[in-house]
Amino acid sequence: MNDTTDPVDPQHWPGRLFIVEGIDGSGKSTQIDLLYKWLVSQGYLVIFTEWNSSRIVRRTTSRGKRRRILTPLTFSLIHAADFSNRVHEQILPALRAGAVVLADRYVYTAYARDAARGVSPAWLRRLYSFAPRPTLAFYFDVPLDEAIRRIELGRDELKFYEAGLDLGLSRAPAKSFRIFQGMIRSEYGKLVDEFGLVRIDATNTLVNQQDQMRAHVTPHLEGAMRAEDAGLQEALAATGLSGRYMDDLRRSP
Repeated sequence: MNDTTDPVDPQHWPGRLFIVEGIDGSGKSTQIDLLYKWLVSQGYLVIFTEWNSSRIVRRTTSRGKRRRILTPLTFSLIHAADFSNRVHEQILPALRAGAVVLADRYVYTAYARDAARGVSPAWLRRLYSFAPRPTLAFYFDVPLDEAIRRIELGRDELKFYEAGLDLGLSRAPAKSFRIFQGMIRSEYGKLVDEFGLVRIDATNTLVNQQDQMRAHVTPHLEGAMRAEDAGLQEALAATGLSGRYMDDLRRSP
């Protein structure tokens, strides 16, 4: 029998894929961390993946950034290679196994950042056409001034590509970063409507934001794999999967 499963349609897999998006300083990483801990407390098998984290591609990316030789197109292709590796090594196996997959940034990050760098939106959608459609995608919407304030409180120095200095927007890193983040935020505004991202007010309290996420996620959890109590480690080993916090879990008695 031929396998006619569509790899980009999560309805064909028993797992669930929830993602968070937003500009730097939106608080999305905090919220997906809280969601992770809540899902584990409810007994679900949860796998975590994040943008630009593939071990295979990371060394090439770091070398290109250090030498400042990445053009917008090569920058885009490197991230696509990283993402492809994670999809086939982490995301698809987890979805097939019935796990809940949480992704801190997804294809929409490429759609927003790369488009802000001048890469064709249509080309980007073709490039990432292999990506599984998420069960739910959250966009944490924060005013630019508030995002910049949060970043300034938490970081001592802006990196070259992070600040968009490769685009010649300004020689001053802080000013370039502000302009670049504004451009990315504008692109995200288009993606919310195009892909139906769930908009979360990132200026709301942490508790209210998390309550909204859980309310949206809960109806989609029926049938997802559970790893009851101490069975979590055994379930991970059986599927050959790993995720964020798993080293801590394996060290626990």
